[in-house]
Amino acid sequence: MSSISSIFLVTLIFAALAPSKSDGEFKEWCIADEQTPEEELQIALDWACGKGGADCRMIQKNQPCYLPNTVKDHASYAFNNYYHKFKHLGATCYFNSAAMITDLDPSHQSCKFD
Repeated sequence: MSSISSIFLVTLIFAALAPSKSDGEFKEWCIADEQTPEEELQIALDWACGKGGADCRMIQKNQPCYLPNTVKDHASYAFNNYYHKFKHLGATCYFNSAAMITDLDPSHQSCKFD
């Protein structure tokens, strides 16, 4: 098998196995970048849940996404909520370099990311 055929075959297999939504659009999540210092994540989290307009009720105490109670986990939920709520208006997953896009669903236990 030629190298071009091999590359094509690998690409075809990857495309077939890549996560996608039922309408053919790839599913993506906006999460906190693990390399971002906690202080910067907290600033971005505060903005997302405040002026940013993210719905942060699910990361409040006694709610499904409160645990684990870390800045990184709460920021990931808030960033993703903001991104999906406003991306149709041009919002990005940037948060001053504190966030990144992933195709791995960050949902856990009873905490479901949209």
